[in-house]
Amino acid sequence: MHVILLLIALFAGFHRVAVAADSFEETRAKAEKGDAQAQYNLGHMYAEGQGVLSDNAEAVKWYRKAADQGNADAQYQLGVKYFFGQDPVAQDYAEAVPWFRKAADQGETLAQYNLGLMYDHGLGVPQDYAEAAKWYQKAAAQGYTPAQETLGLMYDNGQGVPQGYVQAHKWYNLAASKSSTGVPRDLAVNGRDEVALKMTPAQIAEAQKLAREWKPTAPKP
Repeated sequence: MHVILLLIALFAGFHRVAVAADSFEETRAKAEKGDAQAQYNLGHMYAEGQGVLSDNAEAVKWYRKAADQGNADAQYQLGVKYFFGQDPVAQDYAEAVPWFRKAADQGETLAQYNLGLMYDHGLGVPQDYAEAAKWYQKAAAQGYTPAQETLGLMYDNGQGVPQGYVQAHKWYNLAASKSSTGVPRDLAVNGRDEVALKMTPAQIAEAQKLAREWKPTAPKP
């Protein structure tokens, strides 16, 4: 089920960032002068066929130029390209990981979550639940609900973190309260209700208090 959430997060990356209102010609002119944001925007235009015919090779070219200048959105998109293997990029999980990491190190929430999933499932890296939990924690702290639900599961099972039903309930509850309908909310609600059966009333009250008092952090590595 969490592999499904990985794909949801990866696909979300194609559409989550608004591109500047400049025309294709204006954007290309800025990109050719070395403007990293324009380079990312141009890559997005080629990827989506906005103002130009869709061209994945050109999209990758401009994403890479922006990524090499430290643009987190472009770094994330290159990770997506390598994850799925979109011509001219061959599928390569091991190559996707460093691009996700570069973006994650800049506080990019989806990159943090996807990097956690790569470690969780051993995709391109040795499976490492502690490292997975570390990156889920960073994304969850910014309010990303799939990361909160997954972190609840890890505390529930004691996978990568010390087992703790209070923390599991807190994270499940936060994810359930912020998710809309669909798979992420169903997972969170089911997890919360199931872990509650293992808890005392005092533990449930403590977990609910922690959830009420929780506040998201600003993006940071």
